[in-house]
Amino acid sequence: MSDDPFLTHRGLLFTVAYEMLGSAADAEDVVQETWLRWAEVDRSPVRNPRAYLVRIVTRQSLNRLRTLSRRREQYFGEWLPEPLLTSPDVAEDVELAESVSFAMLTVLETLGPAERAVFVLREVFEAPYEEIAEALGRTPDAVRQIAHRARGHVAARRPRRSVDQAEQRVAVERLLTAISTGDLQGLMDVLAPDVVLVSDGGGLAPSVRKPVAGARKLAALLLGGTAKLTEKFVATPIWLNGAPGARIDLGGRLAAAISVTVENGRITRIYSVANPEKLARLDAEAPLSR
Repeated sequence: MSDDPFLTHRGLLFTVAYEMLGSAADAEDVVQETWLRWAEVDRSPVRNPRAYLVRIVTRQSLNRLRTLSRRREQYFGEWLPEPLLTSPDVAEDVELAESVSFAMLTVLETLGPAERAVFVLREVFEAPYEEIAEALGRTPDAVRQIAHRARGHVAARRPRRSVDQAEQRVAVERLLTAISTGDLQGLMDVLAPDVVLVSDGGGLAPSVRKPVAGARKLAALLLGGTAKLTEKFVATPIWLNGAPGARIDLGGRLAAAISVTVENGRITRIYSVANPEKLARLDAEAPLSR
C-alpha cells in the first residue's frame, strides 16, 4: 500500500486543491473524492499516475469552485483564505511559499476558474500545457492563451512582499510586541504609512467589515481594541502559509491568525482571520508539497 501513487502524491494533490480553492476543508474533500475515483479506476493503462491524479483533483476542484463562488458572493464582510500551519521547510521552497501566501491566494480569488487552474498548474507546478489541456478539456493553444492572461492579471495585482524570512519574522515580532505592550511609537515604526488591514470574521467573530488603510488609523484601531480586552491576550509567532505569522489567543482560546506582507522591513499588509470555522488547521502542520 505504501507504493500506492495516491499516497505518494497526497501532499501534492492537497496543495493543488488548496491553491485552487483557498479552503483547506474543501481541499480535503476534493482529495477524498480523488481517492474514491482512483480506487475505482482500472490503473493498468495509466502511464503517468501523478499526471492522472492531478487531472482528477483539478476537475474536482473546478466543480467545487463554482459552488464556492456563489457562497462567497453572499459572505459577510471580507473573505480570506483558510490559514494553514506550515513547517519552516515550506518557506525554504520560495516558489511554493509564494504560491500559498495570503497575498497570492487573495489575488487568485480574482481569477476565473479556468484561469486559476491554469495559473496554479503551470506557474506553480510546471505542468506541461498538454496535461493542463487534458484536465480542462481545452486545446494546448487555448491553455497557452489562458496562461498568458492569468500571468498578466496576477502580475498587475500581486502585492510586493519580502522573500527574506528573517526580515519578515523580525517585523512580525515587532508588531506583536508593540500591540502587546501598547507601544504606539513602536507600532508606527513597523507599519508602512500606507499599510492595509483586511479582516475576516465571517459574521461569526468580531472583525472590521471593510479594509482599514493608513498607519495612524490602523494603530489606533489595534491599540484601542487590545486596551478594551477583558480576557488575557497572548500573541505567538508561528509559521503560517509558508511565512512568519502569528496566532492570537484570548482567554486561552484561539481567536485569530495573522499573516503579513513586508517591504523594506515595514509591514504593508495585515491579513487577520478570526472566523472560527477557518481556524481548525492551526493545530497540525499542513502537508504542502510540489
